[in-house]
Amino acid sequence: MIANQRSVVVWDKNDAFSQWGPAFQETMPEWRFKPIPPRPVFNFGHDPHPPMVGLIVLVDDLCSKSHQQDISEIETVIARTSHLTRWIGLIDPGCLKDERLMSLIGHNFFDYHRLPPDLLRLSHAIGHAYGMALIEKKSLEAKSGAISQGDEQEMVGSSAPMRQLFQDIRKIAQTEAPVLVTGETGTGKELTAKAIHDRSPRKSGPFIAVNCGSIPHTLIQDELFGHEKGAFTGAHQKKAGKIEMAAGGTLFLDEIGDLPLDLQVNLLRFLQERVIERVGGVKSLPVDVRVIAATNVDLEKAVKAGRFREDLFYRLNVLRLFVPPLRERSEDIELLAHFFFRKFSGEKQKCLKGFSSRAVEAMQGYGWPGNVREMISRIRRAMVLCDNRMIQPSDLGLESRPTKTLGKLKEIRANAEREGLEAALSQTSFNITKASHLLGISRVTFYKLCKKHKLKLATP
Repeated sequence: MIANQRSVVVWDKNDAFSQWGPAFQETMPEWRFKPIPPRPVFNFGHDPHPPMVGLIVLVDDLCSKSHQQDISEIETVIARTSHLTRWIGLIDPGCLKDERLMSLIGHNFFDYHRLPPDLLRLSHAIGHAYGMALIEKKSLEAKSGAISQGDEQEMVGSSAPMRQLFQDIRKIAQTEAPVLVTGETGTGKELTAKAIHDRSPRKSGPFIAVNCGSIPHTLIQDELFGHEKGAFTGAHQKKAGKIEMAAGGTLFLDEIGDLPLDLQVNLLRFLQERVIERVGGVKSLPVDVRVIAATNVDLEKAVKAGRFREDLFYRLNVLRLFVPPLRERSEDIELLAHFFFRKFSGEKQKCLKGFSSRAVEAMQGYGWPGNVREMISRIRRAMVLCDNRMIQPSDLGLESRPTKTLGKLKEIRANAEREGLEAALSQTSFNITKASHLLGISRVTFYKLCKKHKLKLATP
């Protein structure tokens, strides 16, 4: 084998390529042509070194009506390879009469050549395809800022706040102390907790997440601590609670600020003594678990208002992490957009290739009150509904705004603040409680900001 040969994968249902293989290798010694099975079990989708170029050979017999399923196999091959791979078709002229095949070529192939192939022309096409794939690969690598090699729960970012967060996660993961994760709704607090767990000595144990705000208050105690058989009507058998289920691993308590005061006492006792009692039980059960809690409200203010126990707050707030909102790491927006585009590529229209520059500008200029969660929602909707080659601002539900000359920093902050308030009111149908919760501020602060910006709070 020649040094520095580059691989080109070859899908060939009828083994037609074998008759040209020696000529290919002689004409193009810099490439190594590597056949892949007609019905592949491989998946190059997450390969760190995917093939940059692939050839698909189609002879006239393949395109007969009795072989239409083979075209579906080609679609499977393309779906199982990296989005970086550029496919080139070697097509028998008779196949070009098949409308379904023509559609597949138009939507998925970088280029196609009629059989028998012009080897010199094909050599140029392979080199061009490889170069284009390499440009995209290098561009993505330059922008990549994931916490590790892509296996850390999709935490993506290269901005200074995210680099600091990744650094803190690595340090905190090696300890056993409780962690309080703060940040607005949709910023990725659960992903942060999972990243801590996955890098900790407890990574082989369970990661149990509980949303304290989504469980009815009457059921939270049973959900957390479990119950004994006969503890209440309908308790026909013993049930382990979430704390017990997390033994040996990590318990993640999301929206801890919504935990009722009476249950805060029970949680405090567990944190102090590391034992629990099931509902209806009399026996204390020791449980070895690390606790990570998260909130989007100001717990210090909740303590002063009497809505959260001060002693529990100090028990939870041993180590603290802040997950920055998307508007404070605008340099990550384009990186995140492309990441989610690749992640949900199976949902998109075949003709869709990416984001227009106007769409990227619109995303960078938007306040993102719903943070990363809102971005995912807007991008997935656009990928499903967009009929063009490039996603436009209107597909994302974001109006394209003309570029403005930057003003004073005070003015920029005020404009962003006003846009965030307006967006929160619009998304919650002018429900003040929900709008303030969405922005992670109190109702009092929300009213003050609305007054400051002269916003009307009545539903239009």
